[in-house]
Amino acid sequence: MRRLLLLLCSCALLPLSLLAADAPNDKDVIQYREDVMKTLDEQSAALGQMASGVVPSDTMAADMQILALTASTALKAFTPKVAGGQAKPDVWSNWADFSKKMTDFAQTTAQGAKAAQQSSDAAMTSLVDIANGCKGCHDMYREEKKGQASQ
Repeated sequence: MRRLLLLLCSCALLPLSLLAADAPNDKDVIQYREDVMKTLDEQSAALGQMASGVVPSDTMAADMQILALTASTALKAFTPKVAGGQAKPDVWSNWADFSKKMTDFAQTTAQGAKAAQQSSDAAMTSLVDIANGCKGCHDMYREEKKGQASQ
């Protein structure tokens, strides 16, 4: 009887231990968020190189699509509301403003991606709006890394 009770208790607790093992910890959440933001940063840099003529702009439409897709997922990376990384505490204390800025940024990048499918000139024009969206949010909600100038 004792063995049966022990077995039943073990079986009942097994699903809970599996859930705990699958639950991301704060460090994982912060790393995911930083990975998403790094993708945005890298795509923005690539598009900036195209805009300045450093590299050919023949992949601009694809790069704009990647930027827009990543921007559409960026807010979700912050919704666990885990403090840390380069995110200032103001992200969560001003959540309505922050989420509006992120939503507006996603819309701006989606419009830029559509423009890029039309022409490179239209895409270049939208890059200014995209860059302004990045800077506006970073100024308020992102901590600078030591030794890094504001972007």
